[in-house]
Amino acid sequence: MVQNSTTVLFFPCALMSLPVYSEDSTLVAETERPSGRSMLKGQQTKQAIVQAAVAMGTQVGLEGLSIGHLAERMQMSKSGVFAHFGSREELQISVIREYFSSFEQEVFYPAMKAPQGLPRVRALFDNWMKRVAVELQSGCIFISGAVEFDDRPGPVRDALVHSVQTWLQALYRAVVQAKQCGHLWPDADEQQVAFEIHALILALHYEARFLNNPGSLARANRGFDDILARYGVPGVAEIAS
Repeated sequence: MVQNSTTVLFFPCALMSLPVYSEDSTLVAETERPSGRSMLKGQQTKQAIVQAAVAMGTQVGLEGLSIGHLAERMQMSKSGVFAHFGSREELQISVIREYFSSFEQEVFYPAMKAPQGLPRVRALFDNWMKRVAVELQSGCIFISGAVEFDDRPGPVRDALVHSVQTWLQALYRAVVQAKQCGHLWPDADEQQVAFEIHALILALHYEARFLNNPGSLARANRGFDDILARYGVPGVAEIAS
């Protein structure tokens, strides 16, 4: 008896073209696959939308963001803008992430070039103040967002809290390092120092942007110098000033 034989050929994965299926499991034609160029263009478009939304959000807050107004600004259709996010909530979260990313680039990373200790704490504060000087004209998403979502649990509030806590933890670590370097008194409360620095920035926003009190920037800088004078070791604090 002669048995039928079957020859099986194995092709390298690099030579195989895997099928692409749509959400309803039907085969998608090869021409419907997104090319690398179209994917890059889509990413660039989404980034441009997010940046426009950040600029809008600083003025009107996260709750003031509108797919319709954003579409008008971008000269796109509402469906075109919506397709990049899927929901207004996801747009808001994307704005928070982009805003925090720019905050890191302007405030945190440049300060890491300063030596550990009070010089780095000073660099963090100085960079923060430079950013605040701009935000006094445009607005701060972290501050307006805290007002809008302080009592509204959900993904947007979570994204806001995570961003602010990440930054405050970085500030706290810098203060802890300053104490470890011997730049602060041994009994200095690191959390209190970080708290007072943060409080200065919040007071500055309120005094300068809301009350329009002149000299607020100078008072904030004086307040920071007072913090160093109270908690810093004499001699070292003057060097960081």
